[in-house]
Parts: sequence; structure tokens; C-alpha cells
Amino acid sequence: MNTKKPQLSFWQIWNVSFGFLGVQIGFALQNGNVSRILSDLGADLSSLSLFWLAAPIMGLIVQPIVGAASDKTWNGMGRRLPFILGGAIVAAMAMALLPNASMVVAFIPPMIFGLFIFAIKDAAFNVTFQPFRSLVSDMVPAEQRNLGYSVQTLLINIGAVIGSILPFFLTNVIGLDNISAQGEVAPSVIWSFYIGATVLLGSVLWTVLRTKEYPPEQYYAFKGMDAEVVAKEQQAKKSLGERLSGFWQLFKDMPTIMKQLAVVQFFSWFALFIMWTYTPAAITQHTWGVAVEWFDPAYISAAGGLPADIAKAKGSAGDWVGILYAAQALFSVIFAMLLTKLANTFGRRLTYALSLAAGGLGYMSFVLFQDPTLTHVDLLITQVEVPQGALGLLCSMVGIGMAWAAILAMPYAILAGALPADKTGVYMGIFNFTIAAPQIVSGIASGWILSNIFDNHAINIIMLAGGAMFLAALSVVFVKDNEQTEQ
Repeated sequence: MNTKKPQLSFWQIWNVSFGFLGVQIGFALQNGNVSRILSDLGADLSSLSLFWLAAPIMGLIVQPIVGAASDKTWNGMGRRLPFILGGAIVAAMAMALLPNASMVVAFIPPMIFGLFIFAIKDAAFNVTFQPFRSLVSDMVPAEQRNLGYSVQTLLINIGAVIGSILPFFLTNVIGLDNISAQGEVAPSVIWSFYIGATVLLGSVLWTVLRTKEYPPEQYYAFKGMDAEVVAKEQQAKKSLGERLSGFWQLFKDMPTIMKQLAVVQFFSWFALFIMWTYTPAAITQHTWGVAVEWFDPAYISAAGGLPADIAKAKGSAGDWVGILYAAQALFSVIFAMLLTKLANTFGRRLTYALSLAAGGLGYMSFVLFQDPTLTHVDLLITQVEVPQGALGLLCSMVGIGMAWAAILAMPYAILAGALPADKTGVYMGIFNFTIAAPQIVSGIASGWILSNIFDNHAINIIMLAGGAMFLAALSVVFVKDNEQTEQ
């Protein structure tokens, strides 16, 4: 007999997800600055997508393992919380090391060290991130699930706003330099990562200290299952072959809705990977008017380094990427507050599809904003000089923000009710394949496409991302969401 999960107050749901704030600050700093850091350390445009492969590969390896392990972990701290805290500690340490890669040049090439730390940091993020997804599913009753994932999305996007604007804020308000010396990272970026690491640890500790997970007997009672029987099944020793066979069987037996969502995920995450990798180059070239040649390390070396005006333009454009991502996150925050009502009123599928289509329009509109005429604008609490076209790019982020809010909430809200209670963690981990695999494909393909088809004009690869997002919206039509029958 099922025992119903108790209703949670808004603040209980808030505390369960609060650590996402710090995790997303870290992700935002990564998304907005890793291409910038790797370029400063010597990477060319066509290789950037290959360096970025570290992120989805780490997710592909780590999340299923952590998901399965957290399903079986019950101790004094809880079931998911030990992984959340451990991952946060390692991630914070890696964040502090990444922008200082140039300090180890005597022992190892800084770009290789930076890539190594990037991989460790992303693996640690995944150790923290995946159990957070399962924690919401564990703690929140079905009738509050849309609210739970929308609160999660709200916190993620608040964190994204803070993380995205940190380099700009430290440059234009605090006064740190945003121009990097050859082979080094700009001071404003370095200090942004220090601050992000501190907030990451603090917010995760808030969730760990304020959330008490259900003990196994109570948790499985909610699911109408016998905790002792489940524990014996989970603790039974199996050979490596049996474990691999069992994992493959789980993969084959995944709910049909996971397979349908995988198609949507492929196109949407293919597009997102391109945005994170090539937005800095796209707006620097297309909006700031910096010639493609200045993204070629060999050309820069032959010219004796970057001229002062080019270095300034690259630094300014790099900071503006943060403003754009902050605008995207802000629009996502606003849209996330409407998402639950829209999904409840019009259905999750229609809400999801229209949101993704809006993202496609956002990417496509990048090409419209090319005016390099400099203008002074009041932004935040300071005045900055940017091209007029850069202001138009803020409009593009409205649609991308809507798509991002839906991507973070809708697949999980649709999926959560279709998963077996004793395998939620491992299936959430397996579902990460639908996030990692399209990014791996994008990472392998997009650099080659940019170099060999688009002649390193990065605005064209952003247009390709827009087309992929439209295909994601179309794919939602084939998802069969059983939201009306969920318990």
C-alpha cells in the first residue's frame, strides 16, 4: 500500500534546490569564459570545440555511475547529499586553479593543464549536479513536481545571472583589467572564478544543512515497496559482466518516453554546445568587427602579438558575452515563473515546443546585429562603450532564455513520473546520455564545419545552431507525455 509523500512548503522546496545557485554560478563562469581562457592560452577556433569535449565526456562517464551509486547510498548524511557535497568541494578547488594555468608553464604547457583542470572541474560539477536532480524527485510529491523543477530552474538562472556578469562587474565597477597578456588570463576572469568557487561551496552547504532526506523505510513506503527487499537486491554482489549486462538491460528497457525525449535533447543540446563554444568569436567578429585572422595563433605570432585596439575589442566582447548570458538567464528566470502555469494550462508538450522554437529565432537573429559603431550606454551602475549592434543582441537572448528555461525543466517534469522508484537515480544518469552525446557530436563536427565550410566566420555556426533548435521544437510533437495519468 502506498503512503503518500507529504506536501512541502515553498521554502522546503527552495532549500532542496538552493545549492543549484552556486553550481550554476560555476557553470555560467565556465560557459562564458572557458573559450576565452583557452584562446588566451593559445587555442585556435577550429580546436575550441574539441577542447570543449571534456565537458560532455565527463558527464557521460560520471553521471550514470554517480546516479547508480547514490541510489544505494544511505548514511547519516542522506542518500544524495554526500555526493552533492563531495563534488562541490572538488569543483571549487578546480575553479580556483583553472584561470591560473599559466603559472605551471615550467612543468606543463598551460593550455594542456587548463584542459586537464577543466575536465576535473566538469566531472566534479557532474558529481554534484546529477544527485541534485534525483534529490528533487526523491523529496517532492508528484502534484508539486512542476513547481519543484520550476523553482530549481529559477535558482539555476539566478546563479547564471550572477556568474555571467561577474567578469563585466569586476572590470567596469571594481576596476580590474579585462585585457589578457599573451599566454595569460585577464585578472577580472581570475577573480570571477575565485568568487564563484566560494559561493558554490556556501550554497551547497545550505542545502546539505537545511535538507533532511527520507530514510529508506519511509522513502520506499511512499513507493509501496519493501525497503529490506530492495536493499538486499542492491547489495547483492555481482560480477563485472553481470553489472554490465544489467546496465545494458536497463538501457534497453528504458521507458519509451526517454527515447522520444532523446531526439528533442539531441537537437537542443547540439545547439547549446555551439553557443557556449563560439558565441565569443561570433560577436567579436560580427559585431565588434575584428577580422577572422586575429583568431589564428600563427597569424598573431607572426604579427608580433595583438595590437592594442584588437586586444581591447576582444576583452570588451568577452565581457559582453557575460552580459548576453546574464540577459538569457534573466529572461529564463522570468519565464520560469510562468512555466508551471503555462504547462498546467496548455500542456507540457506545447509549452516545451514553442519555447524551443523561440530559441531558434533567437539564434537566427544574431546575424541582424552587425553595426560596429561605438556608443555609450548606462548598464548596471556604470557606463560602457559598446557597438550599437551589441545592444540588439540583448533582444536575441529573449528567445534563447525561454528555450533554456524549458530545457532545464520540461524534460525532467515529463520524465520523472515515468521512472521506476528504485532506479530513479540510475535512469536520471542514463538520461544524461541524451545531453552528453549530442554535445560530443557537436564538438567533433562543429570545429570542422566552422573551419572547412564557414571559413572560420563564427556567425554562420550560430545560425546552424538556430536550425538545430527548430528541429528540436518539431521533435516534441512525437513525445507522448502521460501527464494526465501521473499519481
